Amino acid sequence: MTHTRERKEADNLEKEKIGITSFGLHVFAMVFMLLDHLWATLLTGQQWMTNVGRLAFPIFAFLIAEGYFRTRNVKKYMGRLFVFALLSEIPFNLMTGGGWLYPYHQNVLWTFLIAIVCMIGIDKTKSSGRNIAVKIILILLIVFGGWLTGTITFADYYGFGVLTVLTFYAFHKRRWWDYLVQLIILYYINVELLGGLYFEVNIFGVTLEVVQQGLALLALPIIWLYNGERGYHKKWWQYFCYAFYPLHMLALYLVFRLYVMFY
Repeated sequence: MTHTRERKEADNLEKEKIGITSFGLHVFAMVFMLLDHLWATLLTGQQWMTNVGRLAFPIFAFLIAEGYFRTRNVKKYMGRLFVFALLSEIPFNLMTGGGWLYPYHQNVLWTFLIAIVCMIGIDKTKSSGRNIAVKIILILLIVFGGWLTGTITFADYYGFGVLTVLTFYAFHKRRWWDYLVQLIILYYINVELLGGLYFEVNIFGVTLEVVQQGLALLALPIIWLYNGERGYHKKWWQYFCYAFYPLHMLALYLVFRLYVMFY
C-alpha cells in the first residue's frame, strides 16, 4: 500500500516537471523580442518578425509576476530592475528615437517596476485589518494608479503593460478559470484597447482580418506550459537575462548606424 502511494506521488511529481521551465520561457521571450527589434532596426521588410515579436511581452509580464512570487527579497528584485532600467534607457532611446534623449517612450523595465509597486501595495492592502469593502476600493485605486502612472510616463505598453502583469499576478494559479480570465483580459487589452495594424489571413478560402497586436494571445499556450520549475539558473544566466535587454538594443543601433554610414 505504501509502495503504491509512493509510486503515485512520484508519478505526479514527474508529471509536474513536464512542460517549460522558467529558463525556457526566458529563452522564448528573448528570441521573440530580438526578432521584433531586428525588424524595427535592420530588417523592416520582414513583417513576420514583428508579428512573432508580439509574443514577447506577455511572456516577460508573466515572468515578472512569477518572479515577484518566488523572490526571497523583493527589494533586491526591484533594485536589480531599477539599475537595469537606468542602464537600458539610453540604448532604448537610441534604438526607438535615434537620440540620447527620447521623452515620449520609456523602456519596458519601468513598466515592470510600476507593476511590482502595485503588487506590493495590493499585498499590503489584502493583509491589512480593514474591512473587505475598503480593501476592494483600495485595490482598485492601486490598479488604476498603476495604469495611470504607466500611461502618463510613456512606459512601454503604457498602463496596459502594467495591467498585463497584474493579470498574471491576480490569476497566477494553474486552474482552468485562471487561464480563461487571462485569455479574456489579454484579448481585451491587445485587441480592443491596443489594437493597431490589421492584416488579412486567408483560411480555407475565407479571408479574415487579424489585429497584429492580437497575436500576443499566442503567447498564452506557451505560458500555460510552464511547469513551475526554474530549470537552468546559474548566477551568470540571471544577470545575462537582465543585461541582454540593453546590450542587444545598443548592438542593433550601432549596426544600424554603421549600415547607414557605409551604405
